[in-house]
Amino acid sequence: MNDTGVVAGPASGQTSHTHRLRGLAGTGFIATLAAMVATTLAAALAQAVGVDFEIPDGGETIPLSGFAVVTGFFSVVGIVIAVALLRWSARPAERFVWTAVSLTAISMVPPLLSGANIATTTALLGLHLVPATVMIPTLARSLRTRAD
Repeated sequence: MNDTGVVAGPASGQTSHTHRLRGLAGTGFIATLAAMVATTLAAALAQAVGVDFEIPDGGETIPLSGFAVVTGFFSVVGIVIAVALLRWSARPAERFVWTAVSLTAISMVPPLLSGANIATTTALLGLHLVPATVMIPTLARSLRTRAD
């Protein structure tokens, strides 16, 4: 009997592609958790130094849990964009960075239009940058290493 130790399995390209997508998604979800924690801690720190996070339209205050939920939601949107670009783009990392930075810039508009006081507006702008600094480099790096 001549057993070479080779096991037949799915086509190499399909397996490789599936592993790349799973790896990107796993990295993305870990980064999402880190972004949620970092943003919530930054918001708590801002509250501790006196930022009230009160939005004049309706007079409601943004709760700390709200920062975590919104960060988690939009981070998952970022993962979906990264997965789509990995699947359909010849240069996924570059396209992802351009898309994510553009969307981050657009996300800065609502705090500026909210009518909140300067401290709240400044804190909200900064809190948009916290998850961006976690998610964008992490996903871009993952796209670069998985594109090889």
